[in-house]
Amino acid sequence: MLEIRPNCEHCNKDLPNTSTDAMICSFECTYCTDCAIGVFENVCPSCGGNFVPRPIRPRQELESHPASTKRIYAPKDLEKAKEQSNRLKDIAPEYR
Repeated sequence: MLEIRPNCEHCNKDLPNTSTDAMICSFECTYCTDCAIGVFENVCPSCGGNFVPRPIRPRQELESHPASTKRIYAPKDLEKAKEQSNRLKDIAPEYR
């Protein structure tokens, strides 16, 4: 089950469960759209995978399956991230 992390791991922007601005990779690294697409060019700086919009957990499920409140804030080394995105951004995710 997805944690539904509460913030962008790079810029620390709030991304509550209802946010349509949250993007995740297959390991659930969580970034805002500005960072995921604008900064990292659709290449996860941790795993090299792509990003997809994070789903919103239905309100009726939040009581029994609450969204995480644990913030992960670990800004990435932009030079290393740029090297990785330059290497991978033109390769379709299914071929990375």
